[in-house]
Amino acid sequence: MSDAPGSSATGSAGDDPSDAAAFHHDTATRKAYEGRDVTVSFDHVLCAHAAECVRGLPAVFDTGRRPWILPDGAPADEVASVVGRCPSGALRVTRADR
Repeated sequence: MSDAPGSSATGSAGDDPSDAAAFHHDTATRKAYEGRDVTVSFDHVLCAHAAECVRGLPAVFDTGRRPWILPDGAPADEVASVVGRCPSGALRVTRADR
């Protein structure tokens, strides 16, 4: 499984054993931060430290705070928009209403 643009970011493994290995890696290093309307997950291994998230929504993404992601810090649409700007695929968002 690839996190390249245009690839599936669902985290499901296919029949190919290499897909299964990628899925295991992804689930082993990805942490979820649940909010009321969205859950944001983060994989520190994939992070390129471009800081799109921190610059885009500092109320949600603050590396000086624990937990560093507070999904309820902004409206769900704004959180999803900023997560969509993550160039590495380290951030993903799941909407509760979809």
